[in-house]
Amino acid sequence: MIRNIRSMLCAAAMGCSAFGTISLVTSPAFAQVADHGDMKDMKPKDIIETAAGPGMTEVTTVVAAIKAADLVETLKGKGPFTVFAPTNAAFAKLPAGTVENLLKPENKEKLKSILLYHVHAGAAIKAADVKTMSLSTANGAPLAVKLDGSNVMINGAKVIKTDVVASNGIIHWIDTVVMPPMGDKPAMK
Repeated sequence: MIRNIRSMLCAAAMGCSAFGTISLVTSPAFAQVADHGDMKDMKPKDIIETAAGPGMTEVTTVVAAIKAADLVETLKGKGPFTVFAPTNAAFAKLPAGTVENLLKPENKEKLKSILLYHVHAGAAIKAADVKTMSLSTANGAPLAVKLDGSNVMINGAKVIKTDVVASNGIIHWIDTVVMPPMGDKPAMK
């Protein structure tokens, strides 16, 4: 598993713009409708199915971490959620051995706390809704959302892809793993 995680971390991040200049990306479920033209057989995909689906190869590490932290059922829940998904390249920026250490069973609660810090539970925040604000997280500690010219920053992480739509929320890709303030415990299970 660690070898697979390392290979995932070696993927290069896609060059994308920030909130204001990105085109809307829909979930694979909507793309299938366009390909097949038959909407009645399509079931919208949730956050996890969308993040693990086609076109999402740049966020495979966060999906693996969500599985290791036992947060799959949480993010398959009703929502709505806004997920700020660090890219594989974002995880690669962490000091050597950090991801492998977080994936150890004894560090599950710490991993869960970090991942929940990337999730806003409540109204799904689309690119058009963004403004400088404090945003609550499922971890319990707030995120600082800041407009910086045409860029949107989440605690200093740059949003590089926006509005990946799922049935229970929205996914935005960020270029850095944001760390919760020390001592925070997961608020959501």
